[in-house]
Amino acid sequence: MKTSKFEIDMCNGTIMDKLISFALPLMASSILQLMFNAVDIIVVGRFSGSQSLAAVGSTTALINIFTNLFIGVSLGANVLAARYFAAGKDKEMSEAVHTAIALALLSGILMAFVGVAASRFALELMATPDNVIDLSALYMRIYFMGMPFFMLYNYGAAILRAVGDTKRPLAYLIVAGLTNVVLDLLLVIVIPLNVAGVAIGTVASQMISSILVMRCLYKSESSYQLRFSKLKIKKRYLVRIFQVGIPAGIQSTVINFSNALLQSSVNSFGSTAMAGYTAANNILGFLYAAVNAVTQACMSFTSQNYSVGKAKRMDRVFWDCIFLSVSVSVVLGVGAYVFGNQVLKIYTSDKEVIQCGLEILSITTVPYFLCGIMDLIPGSLRGTGHSAVPMILSIIGTVGTRIVWIYWFFPQNRTLHFLFISYPGSWIATILMQAVCYYFVRKKCLRQISMGLR
Repeated sequence: MKTSKFEIDMCNGTIMDKLISFALPLMASSILQLMFNAVDIIVVGRFSGSQSLAAVGSTTALINIFTNLFIGVSLGANVLAARYFAAGKDKEMSEAVHTAIALALLSGILMAFVGVAASRFALELMATPDNVIDLSALYMRIYFMGMPFFMLYNYGAAILRAVGDTKRPLAYLIVAGLTNVVLDLLLVIVIPLNVAGVAIGTVASQMISSILVMRCLYKSESSYQLRFSKLKIKKRYLVRIFQVGIPAGIQSTVINFSNALLQSSVNSFGSTAMAGYTAANNILGFLYAAVNAVTQACMSFTSQNYSVGKAKRMDRVFWDCIFLSVSVSVVLGVGAYVFGNQVLKIYTSDKEVIQCGLEILSITTVPYFLCGIMDLIPGSLRGTGHSAVPMILSIIGTVGTRIVWIYWFFPQNRTLHFLFISYPGSWIATILMQAVCYYFVRKKCLRQISMGLR
């Protein structure tokens, strides 16, 4: 099955070392991507002021709402490609790849039009303050112009992850990210374009990363080789991609909608709190990138082993991933809590902004391992093709808890610290429901494997 030095044989041999080999480059990719994105925030915060920092930060939840549905669908492409690759179905693998890339291109173009047209209206719905809304709308409109590149990179990288290749996407991201840093410095400090400068830098870096990953697929000699003349959406593969990807995308979108509601609550404290939340949220993003890398590994390994009927190996993958996720998140979470003041000073020198950021970090960082477990269980279930029920439970547990907290408890105690207690509370509620779901779905998967109904 393994034909390239970049691929990983997920169905044979030891597990933990392969999980680490898969997850570390992906973790590094996600963290580097966030670091490069953090440059946007740091540059505007340092050289354009707190209003510009708040303007960029206030767009994060909205951008995630727009993009995560389609990014979630890429998980469906990942699961489908992993199954076909492990089973040695080269024809099906090729057709699934071309369907996924065609879908990425079309969805990216659609998102560009919708994002540019709806940006200001969405910001107004979130009660974005008048002193930052013009800058926020400008940033979002430029950002969304790069959506075709953004989608092509993410879908292409999902296909490479399906065969165990997380190293080349990391290399491409380094090249694109360094370009982003140079352009940020040029277009904000040398050429004072403010938030427009960092948005242009982001779009340019996305274009570079998408070109590199498409080139990688084009030059491949394996079953996932890309030929642009073969780009065509085939219903058979689209349906299977959607079966896993649509629920994952809806889950992510709705959770980010709850984050947008929370952003609205933060907005009510003013631009200083918004800037503090922007910096703290960026730090939390590093934690999520680390645990999500383990989730991606779990999903790919589970999908390949499920396709060849190795149930015991699937269980070992799950528990090894639990260990990895908890270990990584505890180390990073405690580190973020202990050194929060020093890290926040990287983003801004404003003491009031730093204090707001510390209030948020004080309640969200140490228990972050709960978020890792909450993310991992549905990732494992998606690897077996079961995505709808985990989506429903995640929405009920995460979104439901946060909505109740924001509209029922928070008005009685209006502080940032109290507002963000909704984070660990929602993680615990969701884990309890997902654990029950995992037990019953696992039993169903064992029956399907024994009957050859995968």
